[in-house]
Amino acid sequence: MLKKEIDKENYISFITQNKEMLYRVAYGYLRDEIKSLDAVDEAVYQGYVHIYDLREHKYLKTWVTRILINECLKIIRNGKRELNTEILPEKSYISDEDSMYLRYAVNNLPEDLRKIVVLRYFGGYTISETAEILEIPEGTVSTRTRKALEILKVEISE
Repeated sequence: MLKKEIDKENYISFITQNKEMLYRVAYGYLRDEIKSLDAVDEAVYQGYVHIYDLREHKYLKTWVTRILINECLKIIRNGKRELNTEILPEKSYISDEDSMYLRYAVNNLPEDLRKIVVLRYFGGYTISETAEILEIPEGTVSTRTRKALEILKVEISE
């Protein structure tokens, strides 16, 4: 069976439909608007250049996100900065006061839990997609998600 390759138009359509999600993921890692936009641009470019390396079309979303995360990590390494989560991308239904507590609570999460929260709730990824992106088992993603939500619940209720 021949693999189904993705063409230029399908790739552009995918990027157009998912550009906000990609930005939220980059912003979750970099905490800087300009660097996040640069990371998304570079990831989109690298994805386009290497599109024929993609083995199965159904993995396009996780494949591009993995490229984006690697680009974000490269920017962090090159900038010698730590991951700063003082400002998170927010939904419009969260009030400013609630947003402040949420930012504080997420900022205090351990890095492994913070990555899960960023991908699952700001990137909109499923457990299996998050596991594939972070290259960890699905059970670990589930456990870390529950643990992060428990910590956030306690932090926000206080």
